[in-house]
Amino acid sequence: MAAQADVFVVGATGLLGNRIVSAFLDRDVTVRALVRPGAAGEKKRALDALRAEGVELVEGDITDPADRLATAIGGARTVVSAVQGGPDLIIDGQANLLAAAEQAGAARFVPSDFAIDITKLDDGDNVMIGWRRQAAALFGGSRLGVLSVLNGAFAEVMTGFMDLIDWEKGTLSHWGDPDQPMDLTTVQDTALYTVAAALDPALADGGTVRFAGEVVSMRRFREAVERGTGRKLTLRTLGTADELRAEIERRAMTTQNPFDYVALQYQWCMVTGKGKFDTLDNDRYPEIKPASVEDFARTANLPA
Repeated sequence: MAAQADVFVVGATGLLGNRIVSAFLDRDVTVRALVRPGAAGEKKRALDALRAEGVELVEGDITDPADRLATAIGGARTVVSAVQGGPDLIIDGQANLLAAAEQAGAARFVPSDFAIDITKLDDGDNVMIGWRRQAAALFGGSRLGVLSVLNGAFAEVMTGFMDLIDWEKGTLSHWGDPDQPMDLTTVQDTALYTVAAALDPALADGGTVRFAGEVVSMRRFREAVERGTGRKLTLRTLGTADELRAEIERRAMTTQNPFDYVALQYQWCMVTGKGKFDTLDNDRYPEIKPASVEDFARTANLPA
């Protein structure tokens, strides 16, 4: 296939990155992936699976010198970052990757945004989104088409990392208004939308696109999970959005690790509506039929 259709992916062994790679392959796009040397165990099995699918693996690190990264990127026209981590990766590492992509002659760069509406938030609202906003500021002067893909919250995160659901007690606990709409998308559908946007010639100059598998409130989210799992969950209110903000500030004063309270920051951004998408771009790609929360809950092997 034409060289300009090739893509270079960083983070290909991650939950989202792996699905992005598969979605490119399903469209007959050749993929080169950057992988760290010395993989073992589960990661080695993941790399073996990628190699078996025809992915070209290149050893290296996102923090390698830009010229070395540029050599790894080769002739790829699109560079996709699906990395996760702290500011050393999200800010410094991605800025380094963008510089390498420019040096390699790439045309498009997709950073690892994949979140609620980072354009509407302030840096102090959420530490992890603050890193992405700082990275975006560094990308502003690039000659590449920088394309930010936003998906709201991952359905997988809402049923796991957020600690909303206590399956033993049969409760779904939340802060703020239980009827505030929220944007949710599965990891798989996020990958499909990412690839569709990355290959869209109308987005050659970059920009921001926003997708949601379903827009639901906490109340409707609970009802959808109940239908999908057959489990009864009692909706439990923990406090107002202002009280949530106070709890976040209290925790921030008692720890040096922002991951101790970042899940609460995500909830605050969602239940206040500050991170809510004003418009959706789903109609750009009608061939993608995203899963509903109920569909996800039914098939995701959640406790039943």
